Amino acid sequence: MIQIPHTSATGAPGPAGPQWKAFLELGFRPLYLAGCVWAAVAVALWVFTPGLLRGQLVGVVWHAHEMLWAFIATIAVGFLFTAGASWTGINPIKGRQLGALVLLWVAARLGYLLPGRPAFVAAAACELLFFLWATLAFSRAIIKARNRRNYAVPLLVLGLAVADALFLLAVWRGDYVLLMQRFGVGMLCMAVIALLIARRVIPFFAMRAVAGLAIPMLTRAGQWQLAAGVLAIVCALLQWHLAKAVLLAAAGAIALFQVYAWNPRAVFRVPLLWILYLGYAGLGAGLLVAAAQAAMDAGGSAAPMRMAWPAHVIGMAGFAVLIMGMVTRTALGHLGRPLRTDRLMVACYVLVILATALRLLALLPEGPVLALLHASTGAWVLAFVLYLWRFVPMLIRPRLNP
Repeated sequence: MIQIPHTSATGAPGPAGPQWKAFLELGFRPLYLAGCVWAAVAVALWVFTPGLLRGQLVGVVWHAHEMLWAFIATIAVGFLFTAGASWTGINPIKGRQLGALVLLWVAARLGYLLPGRPAFVAAAACELLFFLWATLAFSRAIIKARNRRNYAVPLLVLGLAVADALFLLAVWRGDYVLLMQRFGVGMLCMAVIALLIARRVIPFFAMRAVAGLAIPMLTRAGQWQLAAGVLAIVCALLQWHLAKAVLLAAAGAIALFQVYAWNPRAVFRVPLLWILYLGYAGLGAGLLVAAAQAAMDAGGSAAPMRMAWPAHVIGMAGFAVLIMGMVTRTALGHLGRPLRTDRLMVACYVLVILATALRLLALLPEGPVLALLHASTGAWVLAFVLYLWRFVPMLIRPRLNP
């Protein structure tokens, strides 16, 4: 029987339906979806139903771990898989292997919610295998293509995995002080990855989107920034607080200088760009806050800064704002869609910024802390639900104009 293709009212072929092959074609598709779903679910669980968190990772420890390694790092891995395919011409992972990788990620999330040490061990094993497999797949593509410029990127992802392993080991031992120090190391590893990626892609995106815009790549400054970030990680492991403070201040100041040099006024009317500029500036500011905390630790301050301040400025004003920009801009580009926002996407940006502002206000010693926390959570969850509403239909379908 001859099949008649479905057509729209104009006679043009209708959009293709959902396809597993398309969904598992590039790493960003399932990992953006998984990371954004978990961003909404995990924060709602932590704020509204903390009694459901009965695993070995409890309370703020679970929240900190899941936000960094299950949300932020997962989005970063999805981006790197996709960017790596563009950088090298080799897709690092796809099809059944990508599906198996995602199943490891899901198993880890479920395992951390179950009570008992066996569930914790199984979850930790799945999670570490996820990161190691991701590192190996990305490394294989980079090395095979002899893409020397990006040889350091797999090492940074491996560093993120090592920090995760050290964090989980501290959880196993019940050493709260040590695990929070390991969390700080993981945050710095992720910050260095974000700085490295964002300082490359933001100028590229900006010059493609704004006619006549020419902005400096600031390669030498970026190299100094990368060196400062890596050395700050070493100092964090060795607990050399003063040196860590100086290095973090340098990395953060360079980030703010880069944003200024990229001519932010030129992108004011382009939401796909100003959200990235804002997130990168937030990351720079967060590094300065972390530097202030390290300086207080070095001076033995009687009133040390709460770790929640650098964690939330870096994690929300930096990572989360950058992520919301990246998961829209890169998804549109790789799905063959026009590079422009609609009202719903801009609403996602505004809601993430609002959630960040409210969460930081909730850290102040006085004020309606619980009301601010709940309002922040509502804005956060709504931002990611709206993103999923808009993008899931695209992520599960073939690329337009392949």
